[in-house]
Amino acid sequence: MQINRTASAHWTGGLKDGKGLISTQSGALKDYPYGFASRFEGIAGTNPEELIGAAHAGCFSMALSGQLGNAGLTADSINTVAAVTLEKTDAGFTITKVHLDVTAKIPGASDEAFQTAAGNAKAGCPISRLLKAEITMDAKLVS
Repeated sequence: MQINRTASAHWTGGLKDGKGLISTQSGALKDYPYGFASRFEGIAGTNPEELIGAAHAGCFSMALSGQLGNAGLTADSINTVAAVTLEKTDAGFTITKVHLDVTAKIPGASDEAFQTAAGNAKAGCPISRLLKAEITMDAKLVS
């Protein structure tokens, strides 16, 4: 099975004074602004690292749900925050790591079963496998 999804970006101007618009095939983002200031100066708008974080958090949460299902468990909730680190290295700006902060409420789950499922999801999520960055995680099971 092969699934293809698309996203597009339109850019005008130079690196620092230019402006971009990003869109997704689904329409979830339609001509949403991004640029140097939203990436490096904290100005409103999105940036590639934020979008990678959103993709990774969403992908991981789905993968964890699947791993829990394999263990006969169903989560009441899974909340994942992906913190993406962009650093200037000798090779240029590089995403060097992603930290997943996960909190889940899973009736009947032991911490051991949860940690196993979370570790398998972190390793097996397609976005985790895509990234060459260090990926760390804190996973908390709440009751």
